[in-house]
Amino acid sequence: MKLVVVSAGLSVPSSTRLLGDRLAAVAAPAATAPEPGPADVRVIELRDLAVEIAHTFTNGFPAGALAAAFDAVAGADGLIVVTPVFSASYSGLFKSFFDALSVSDPDALAGKPVLIAATGGTARHSLVLDHALRPLFSYLRVVVVPTGVYAASEDWGAEGLDGRIDRAAGELATLMAGLSTARPLPRRDSFEEVTPFEERLAALRPAG
Repeated sequence: MKLVVVSAGLSVPSSTRLLGDRLAAVAAPAATAPEPGPADVRVIELRDLAVEIAHTFTNGFPAGALAAAFDAVAGADGLIVVTPVFSASYSGLFKSFFDALSVSDPDALAGKPVLIAATGGTARHSLVLDHALRPLFSYLRVVVVPTGVYAASEDWGAEGLDGRIDRAAGELATLMAGLSTARPLPRRDSFEEVTPFEERLAALRPAG
């Protein structure tokens, strides 16, 4: 089981990275329960890929560390994505990463369970989860976890954040475990079969 955290934090240390780590710490063991051992967790720091992301839009293809990051995201069983809030929305670096990924592989995220999270200086920006992040990832055809997590500056060390982290990470773990054990739907080669419309219409005609 592979869990990937995508963090768009810019500072070191970063509250955005801290939130991603705390979510992963809860989701990773729960995703493999009751099997022993947590899921394999990889963290992608977008600030380290900023130059390569910009080059992707001019060169037309990812290379080096960015290509490896795209492969990790595409191969993950679940994602935790965390962005700082800028101008009441996700950061430009965060959006550029997923834009470049969708250009490189339009189906990379399709059907993948994703936990959305964000950090900001004030609780007034908490609607960024539903007004910006959720529509973006719905467009990318992912399965967005019902509970998103927003952490304002005053939330760190305050009552309530731990409960939201536990709930959201638990929902992600449940989706990861369910999708990994789900049986694929049987293939129906409908285009190879010719529907006998004339025979079916004839059967509908009244007798005599």
